[in-house]
Amino acid sequence: MTESVPRMLATLAAMTTTATSAGTGALIASSLALTLRYAEDLVQTIPAERFCEMPTKDMNHPAFCVGHLAIYANRVLEMIGRADLKIAMPFGDEHFKNGAPCVAQDGRYPSKEVICDTFFKGWRTVLAALPSVDDAVFTRENPAEGRFKEMFPTVGGAVNFLAGGHNMMHLGQISTWRRAAGLGSVH
Repeated sequence: MTESVPRMLATLAAMTTTATSAGTGALIASSLALTLRYAEDLVQTIPAERFCEMPTKDMNHPAFCVGHLAIYANRVLEMIGRADLKIAMPFGDEHFKNGAPCVAQDGRYPSKEVICDTFFKGWRTVLAALPSVDDAVFTRENPAEGRFKEMFPTVGGAVNFLAGGHNMMHLGQISTWRRAAGLGSVH
């Protein structure tokens, strides 16, 4: 999964001209490809030693946001029936799961390199897998429990949210963090 996002975008653009890839997975993948490009732009110029910096109280830093997003790629792979593609996680969920507090670096967070490598490897794996997922998979019942299942009763709704809206919400936090940290906008 070392293919670059621009190359994957070109591949996806070519694929969407065929009848077999015009399905739900290809549509979600086209949005995810742009999301990953945005993520690359956001984190690229953040110095590693500032990745856990909290310029204001209660602001999620990039390490937390990217680590949080990284843990969801394997969950998406499970949902689309591709658990065989799950990546090995070099860190656990405990510091990144929903509801975990974001704190200034105190030794709990892996390095920027480890967090970013895990995020990009996982989501690029999802990106490559999505176009070949049969549309019937997306109509299945969301296997999650509770409120997440109530909000997204189908696999398609859940995957679309996790690959799109969820990623972009937290990447937006990094965009705001960049401004608060004096690093400015990426565009």
